[in-house]
Amino acid sequence: MVAAMRDTVSMDSSVSDEEYQERILPHVSRTFALTIPQLPAALRIPVTNAYLLCRIADTIEDGTMSSAAARLGLLQRFVAVLCGEEDAALLTKDLLPRLSEQILPAERDLALNMHRIVRVTASLHEQERGAIRRCVELMCGGMHQFQRIASLRGLPGTRDLDEYCYYVAGVVGQMLTELFCAYSPTINLRRSGLEELAVSFAQGLQMTNILKDVWEDRERGACWLPQEVFSRYGVELEHLSTEQQGTGFDAGMRELVGVAHAHLRNALSFTLLIPPDETGIRRFCLWAIGLAVLTLRNIERTPGFTSGAQVKVPRSAVAMTQLLSNFAVRNDWLLRRLFERAAAGLPRARLSAPRAPDRSAVSHAEAAAGYSYSASPVRQLGARRGEGSSRR
Repeated sequence: MVAAMRDTVSMDSSVSDEEYQERILPHVSRTFALTIPQLPAALRIPVTNAYLLCRIADTIEDGTMSSAAARLGLLQRFVAVLCGEEDAALLTKDLLPRLSEQILPAERDLALNMHRIVRVTASLHEQERGAIRRCVELMCGGMHQFQRIASLRGLPGTRDLDEYCYYVAGVVGQMLTELFCAYSPTINLRRSGLEELAVSFAQGLQMTNILKDVWEDRERGACWLPQEVFSRYGVELEHLSTEQQGTGFDAGMRELVGVAHAHLRNALSFTLLIPPDETGIRRFCLWAIGLAVLTLRNIERTPGFTSGAQVKVPRSAVAMTQLLSNFAVRNDWLLRRLFERAAAGLPRARLSAPRAPDRSAVSHAEAAAGYSYSASPVRQLGARRGEGSSRR
């Protein structure tokens, strides 16, 4: 009953578009409702806007009762709306009847108020608009390509996992880097280092969600684990069940925990490149990193878990993570020590050098989004053995 009340949205239609964004956010994301308010005031509106746009795209892909081709058409129209090439009201009119009854009331309300979110996007500075549009465009194309082939067989290999994480999270890391650099000339001086780590930061968070939500995803007919890893331990993901996991599955999960852990170390490095006096941006990053590390620790300590609830970080640990992060926010040495303590005992993979993702996959995503992005290749860090719905 409490959850149902929390997810029910009732707002005065006279509120401003910016206030609508602020009010709807906690109804569609508890995590971002905690972290976004930590940001400087000048960043809260564009970051909230970007998240809500991504959430609308996610609802179109995951929450509509339509064929793959129809969902792709809706996503392409959503990108057109964002670029000012179609009226949001027309898309909303076609979208609402197709929404599943299973989606949250807040998600339906967000779709109904798409025009408000898009108006906020249009009001942003050009650099902010460009970063957000690129993120949403690439996400819509790439996300759809992976959702179209989703199955219980999992992804073929680790490179496929890297690319999936890029399209549903890495593009967000790049977008946030662009927004941070646009906000602060001092941060912009560190752009190169931040860009080098942005995708890895996002992949650490996304892989943590994938590992935590593995059983919930399977209930929806999807698996984002790489078969390549589990084949080494004699596990066929297609035949996996909560009753038949075994030591091979545990070994594969442990290997992926090590990869996620390595990416989260890059996330910390990213955060420490933010000047210490930018405490709001640091808190925004640190709270997410801390909760991800604690989640990995719970996964590592709970082999055979059968639901994400069993490895969820308790509220007391969330509060302690916030308290310690806030206390140490300006002290790089202390932040490193806190990370080491939280991550103690976790396996750790060795990550390869940054590389551009498979351009054929980028081309597929661009084609699906209905546009061509010709900027310099994106960078990402791929995992190498032996040395973060999960999309939300």
